[in-house]
Amino acid sequence: MTNDFPRSRETTSMTTGLPADFRAFHQLHRKAYIDRAMVYLGNHADAEEAVDAAFEQLLRCWPKVLTMENPAAYAWKVMKNRVIDLARARNRGPALLDNATFETAILQDAVDPIAVLEESLNLYQAIKKLPERQQDVVILLHCRGYRVAETATHLGITEAGVRSTARYARRRLQQLLAKEDR
Repeated sequence: MTNDFPRSRETTSMTTGLPADFRAFHQLHRKAYIDRAMVYLGNHADAEEAVDAAFEQLLRCWPKVLTMENPAAYAWKVMKNRVIDLARARNRGPALLDNATFETAILQDAVDPIAVLEESLNLYQAIKKLPERQQDVVILLHCRGYRVAETATHLGITEAGVRSTARYARRRLQQLLAKEDR
């Protein structure tokens, strides 16, 4: 288990005697959860806070989580809800458009950085219009660089489900971007 979980004083006493399966789950998923939360919140500290809150919630009902058909899918939903809750509490919306376009390494080597920036802005606007599952797959696969198997593990779906969702997302993005070009 990483040293930075849980972070709050309230839960520090809970670190003693955490179930081994919970520690393993935490270690497997925390980085991906923070990566996804970062895209939404635009701030690493906020992402960690939301993800830690999600893991605290999961820990409180861990035996029940383990009896669920798909604990990873449930945990992903808990994490996303905590991220949304934190954004609302701070009167902020999704930061996908705000930070992702300006973190693009392509801008550094671009012949026409303004054109690349405009394309990036259009792409991130289109990603925001995708259905939730498609957004998650696109963000993990293409924005954060996870492999198909890793994405499937974190979302609690099959690899075939990730590939299929990515195909539908790509088609939808092409449609949305084609409308922008008109």
